[in-house]
Amino acid sequence: MPIPLSTLDIFIFVASIAAVLGIGLWAGRKEETAADYYLAGRTVPWWGVAGSIFGTNISADHLVGMLGIGYSIGFAQAHFEFLAIAGLLMLAFVFLPLYRDMGLYTLSEYLAKRYDDRSSVLYSAFNILTIVIVRMALGFYIGARALSYLLDGTPLAISYTSGIAIFALVTATYTIVGGLKAVISTDVMQSVLLLLAGVFVAVLVFGQPEVGGLGGLLAKDAALPAAEQKFHLYLPTDHPQLPWTGVFSGLLIIHIFYWSTNQFIAQRALAAKSEFDARMGILAAGFLKLLIPFVSIATGVAAGLLFDASLARGEISALPLPDDAFPLLVQMVVPAGYGLVGIITAGLIGAILSSIDSMMNSGATLLTFDFYRKYVDPNASERKLIRVGRLCIVAFVLIAACIAAVIYTEEAADNFFLKVPAQMGHVVPGIAVAFLGGVLWRRAAAEGAFWALLASPFFSFGIEWLYGAWAPGSAVEPLFGAQLNFLHRTALTSAFALAILVWVSLRDRSQQADTDRLTWWGRPAARDGAARNFWASERPWGWLLGAATLFMLVYFA
Repeated sequence: MPIPLSTLDIFIFVASIAAVLGIGLWAGRKEETAADYYLAGRTVPWWGVAGSIFGTNISADHLVGMLGIGYSIGFAQAHFEFLAIAGLLMLAFVFLPLYRDMGLYTLSEYLAKRYDDRSSVLYSAFNILTIVIVRMALGFYIGARALSYLLDGTPLAISYTSGIAIFALVTATYTIVGGLKAVISTDVMQSVLLLLAGVFVAVLVFGQPEVGGLGGLLAKDAALPAAEQKFHLYLPTDHPQLPWTGVFSGLLIIHIFYWSTNQFIAQRALAAKSEFDARMGILAAGFLKLLIPFVSIATGVAAGLLFDASLARGEISALPLPDDAFPLLVQMVVPAGYGLVGIITAGLIGAILSSIDSMMNSGATLLTFDFYRKYVDPNASERKLIRVGRLCIVAFVLIAACIAAVIYTEEAADNFFLKVPAQMGHVVPGIAVAFLGGVLWRRAAAEGAFWALLASPFFSFGIEWLYGAWAPGSAVEPLFGAQLNFLHRTALTSAFALAILVWVSLRDRSQQADTDRLTWWGRPAARDGAARNFWASERPWGWLLGAATLFMLVYFA
């Protein structure tokens, strides 16, 4: 049942694309140095950091994918947002003082100085692979799939592959020309569009008589059999997708990696004009993220009631796949002729563009500084570094678009949002352990970090295969299921990586020169600055214990 788009809807839809292009090209019109192109001249205010971090993180995988998980699995998905605060606090008060005081362009520079070039190269290679192959390709996939579904049967109808081409062309144009300054400027605008779109859909859904507001939704959910209720925050340990044991182990590791050691998130904080602006931007982005469980996930739960009612009335022939829930919901509840469809479609586009452009810029930064300048042309001029970065972006876009068009299909039935951490979980543990060890443990040695990074993916794939061959029919199956959940796999691999780091480091008798100043304990900017004051004067141990107690009370209630 296509939406009859009005002239106003079409105008808003087209104008949003033109505005993103225009703002991006204008913001990046004077990129003369590498610092301008890759770090926006280190002049970004706190609200720019907040908008860019939020926009980079909250993409279509939240507006579309997370709503789909709320619909198919339930509110337990909110842990992806709630626990993100832990990763943001780690970045703001533990990692950030070191990163900024060292004047880094890429986080791999930290590993090179703290350990050696081997760890730095592995980190950059893993990040480039995950940015291009995993995140950017899946971003093209979910965006093109949702947009083609949403516009089907309208004057603006496009195919899945055409949607990929549109997203690739628009993001590549202003990112290539304007660099990080263009990315951050457009991210702020796109974050506003995303929030408007999400809030519009949520208000309309909760206003439906089948839902009856948040109170009505909670009451209707509580009346269902326990196995069908969606507002459980904690799911059993053998749940195939979101077991609570995996949430408080593997998911926590993923958050530390994503927020504290991930190039395309930390790069926004590195571009801030002061440490205060960087820290305030990080914390403001955290507050914005707390809106998502209610704007997206709870709306997905409510969508299930609407779909069931529509199926019973014969208005739809079958329940939608999780990744099709958002566009179908828009078709069902958004009135045409008022420009609302145009705003929501613009928000969807903005959500996709704001993540893909960040991946492009960060991937180009890693490849340019960690490979080209280091191994190909150490004396490259500022202009040449910018030119190389632009060529890298072109290559990334072509690779990701081809993967999205050839490998992924618009009929895929899996939850898209869970694909990303599941695939990245093979390399995340080694990276997180190497950074945590380097920052928090003086004895962490280069040999230990290298082997932790290198061995983790092999262990991750191996433990997944071994569990799948051994667990079915064994005593462990009732506890953790017949297949190893990716969160449990991430936790086990992290323990393995930590053991490798500690064992090899303790056996390593060589002494690295002047590495103590590269730890949190030995760096005055970290030891005596705001981070030290936070832990010493604010004494957060009490509220951390209280938060843990609250989680346990909710679980056993």
